[in-house]
Amino acid sequence: MPPPGKSSGNLTGSKAYGTGASTGATGGDSQNTSYGNRGVAGVRVTGAVSGGVVNADSYYHDHHFYQHHQGEAAPVAQAPKGPLPSTTSTASSGSPQAQYSPRSNKMGNGASSNAHFTVDGESMDVHKVKALVPELRHEIKRRDKIIEQYDNQLRQKEDLLKEKENEIARLKEEVHKLKSVLQLKVDTLKSQESKPDLLSTIDENQIEPSKGPAKKQGVSGESPSSKTLGYVDLTHHDKDFKSKQLIKDALLSNEFIKVLAVSQLREVIDCMYEKKVTKSSYIIREGERGEHLYVCADGVLEVHKDDKRLGEIKSGGLFGELAILYNCKRTASVKAMTSTTLWVLDRRVFQTIMMKTGLQKREENMAFLKSVPLLKQLPSEKLAKIADVLEYDFFNENEYIIREGATGDTFFIINKGEVKVTQMIAGQSEPKEVRRLKRGDYFGEKALLSEDRRTANVIALPPGVECLTVDRESFTKLIGDLNELRTKDYGDEARGAESVTSQVRSGSDSTISPVSDRPVSKEFENITLDDLQLVTTLGMGGFGRVELVQLSKDKSKTFALKCLKKKHIVETRQQEHIYSEKKIMMEADSPFITKLHKTFRDKKYVYMLMEVCLGGELWTILRDRGHFDDITARFCVACVLEAFSYLHAKGIIYRDLKPENLLLDARGYVKLVDFGFAKKIGVGKKTWTFCGTPEYVAPEIILNKGHDHSADYWSLGILMYELLNGTPPFSGSDPMRTYNIILKGVDHIEFPKKISRSAHVLIKKLCRDNPMERLGYGKNGISDIRKNKWFQGFDWEGLMNLTMTPPIIPKIRHPTDTTNFDSYPRDMDIAADELSGWDADF
Repeated sequence: MPPPGKSSGNLTGSKAYGTGASTGATGGDSQNTSYGNRGVAGVRVTGAVSGGVVNADSYYHDHHFYQHHQGEAAPVAQAPKGPLPSTTSTASSGSPQAQYSPRSNKMGNGASSNAHFTVDGESMDVHKVKALVPELRHEIKRRDKIIEQYDNQLRQKEDLLKEKENEIARLKEEVHKLKSVLQLKVDTLKSQESKPDLLSTIDENQIEPSKGPAKKQGVSGESPSSKTLGYVDLTHHDKDFKSKQLIKDALLSNEFIKVLAVSQLREVIDCMYEKKVTKSSYIIREGERGEHLYVCADGVLEVHKDDKRLGEIKSGGLFGELAILYNCKRTASVKAMTSTTLWVLDRRVFQTIMMKTGLQKREENMAFLKSVPLLKQLPSEKLAKIADVLEYDFFNENEYIIREGATGDTFFIINKGEVKVTQMIAGQSEPKEVRRLKRGDYFGEKALLSEDRRTANVIALPPGVECLTVDRESFTKLIGDLNELRTKDYGDEARGAESVTSQVRSGSDSTISPVSDRPVSKEFENITLDDLQLVTTLGMGGFGRVELVQLSKDKSKTFALKCLKKKHIVETRQQEHIYSEKKIMMEADSPFITKLHKTFRDKKYVYMLMEVCLGGELWTILRDRGHFDDITARFCVACVLEAFSYLHAKGIIYRDLKPENLLLDARGYVKLVDFGFAKKIGVGKKTWTFCGTPEYVAPEIILNKGHDHSADYWSLGILMYELLNGTPPFSGSDPMRTYNIILKGVDHIEFPKKISRSAHVLIKKLCRDNPMERLGYGKNGISDIRKNKWFQGFDWEGLMNLTMTPPIIPKIRHPTDTTNFDSYPRDMDIAADELSGWDADF
């Protein structure tokens, strides 16, 4: 039998297919129709018949072989049950008929061109049978092609199945990731004494949100100096050297903890406390909220998820590290298999250590800078920028830090050790020591003004010197030309501006000053919750929902009502963030920021009544299109840039940029929404609270180094990438993997060809690891981004005057048209009452 996809083109007799052949009277051709393993009309013909016997045994052999190797891919002649009927071959010469049994290979004698043979009682002419050969060959080829098509289809289906299995695995990982950062299920109550809450009246005639990529969820920790939770005192706990070394080794094995400064690492180790755990006790339970990191000192722990064992942790193992960054739910359980000793670190202790060490370092740097006459007249925010860009350099004993006569561009402040200054004196052959400088002294300040040659040697004395340094290029980018700055009056004294050092000494991470509320418009001041009628849901998340509402007395007036569950806010310790959101949005007055009209509260929710943007979420449009072209992405990024320009000028950082938080208004302009993570920190100041969406957070937020508005420029670069590519550049199967990828830097990311070269360059300038080096953070601020090549030819004036035609113009038919939004199911959970009174002033 020919292999699948092949047909026999050779009629030479062959034993390989179990058939015999005899020489025919018609010309002595030795032929074997071995292709006949697919019968026609139930007849199996094997071998040419010329006075001989048809080999019936080969019928069984070929039929069984084909079925064994090919299955039922093509029709197969069926073997008769029981012994084959006798078959005769008759020659015209009158020779006797040759008969055979099923196992017989005997052949008859004599040949005739008019030979006939009988099969199942039917007499068949040899010539007619031979005439069928071309047709049979054609039929075999046709069926071989069909088999080949089936084989190709089968392979395609198998490949498709593998793709679907991989997609299912990826989606499972995504679900697992989301579960680890956000609680979507809330408590329910069986009864309720008061009237039904506003959300229970929503229309039930809705469908599930359309399937596709999941929305990215934001995460947040508490402020280290939270007024609600109180301040944390750092307490040191005694440990022997062996325990300290075990903890240190465990911490250094973690990707993001190992980058801590030596002083921070030492403080973390000192503040960890011992905890004894008995056998069979749970240290962590899946689904519970966590706020501790653990290091196993001795014993054996078992890790399991959904009752499935994942592995074990032994002495020196570290676990639970995500919880020291922010409030999250545990994704697995850890149980003690033996009596165990653990070393424990609380989240708020860790965050306080990071904030205090960061503030202390900044305070010292600021004090050094204030002591330099050349710099002490600079405004506080500019001094703060210099303090942040200072680098630590160490010089060995007798090493020349500066050589007389050489050109230089670096300014030095001594942090540790001593140096001697030597100078060539007229009439002497060797440089003479003229002075010694110690901690707090500085030298090389003229290098910040120009490239003048050094006028003396500065040499490190034993055992070496540590200096804070800043080069002229960094200084000029951040501050500008010092010659201009020295005589410039910034009016700090006249304004009574608070110095950065006073903030540093306070050790506070809370909002510096309350944001003055924009007065409630007379149009909205008399509106109450009872005046609002629910239409449908515009969006939902962990804290609650956003509903489309209309005035019951004037249904042409519609709003977006953000409904936040009070109990969930308290459980996740987000009270200060909610108040901050209200204050910032009530003050904001920009065409690129959604307006907050009024707020309400009851036993279950706090409410924010906002302007409605019926053009839909930018995320939804991006999901449906796959990615944006340069023109569309440029317009969206420009709108965000104008919003940032407005906020940063007021000392406000946003911290939660992503397509999910951008809405299109009726004209197609992009507006920033959801200010839950926004904060007013003031100009030249920093904050230490972990806030943001895992795929968008800047490295300094992950590392708890303190951050300012430079973190918003990082997120702007990530937004650019996502709009042009369809997905963000940094993404892992869980938040911790995502953070580790971010810490490797944008240079490790492969940019697709659909992102243009100019966009590629701008993204990398926005996503520099060092916050001070990001485009937009320099002396010219956001203007440097506006002037970038990617924005070449962009109509900035038209954008700011709202006269520019947007690339996406949404279709909105009436004030309650929600066709640009996904549909959401009714919220069947009944929110629990929360009566602690934290929202009394909301």
